[in-house]
Amino acid sequence: MTVLIDPPEWPAHGMLWSHLVSDASLDELHDFAAANGIARRAFDLDHYDVPDRSYDDLVAAGAEPVGGKELVVRLRASGLRIKARDRVRKH
Repeated sequence: MTVLIDPPEWPAHGMLWSHLVSDASLDELHDFAAANGIARRAFDLDHYDVPDRSYDDLVAAGAEPVGGKELVVRLRASGLRIKARDRVRKH
């Protein structure tokens, strides 16, 4: 079981963002996020969006840094990935 994080490359709200996922379970992901002060509102069905300023601390806490493509491959392999077509748009 591993929590994964990709590099902060996704621009929004004047900063860059990373994705934090688990390759095993959402419980593991939620536990890791809570232990590291990430608000539940940052959860988006299969991942947490985390700001660039948190990246180094999350890696130090045990998140495995991986590239964005590898993160998606491993999330899909876990069975936890929510496909774009299955996402409900937030308004």
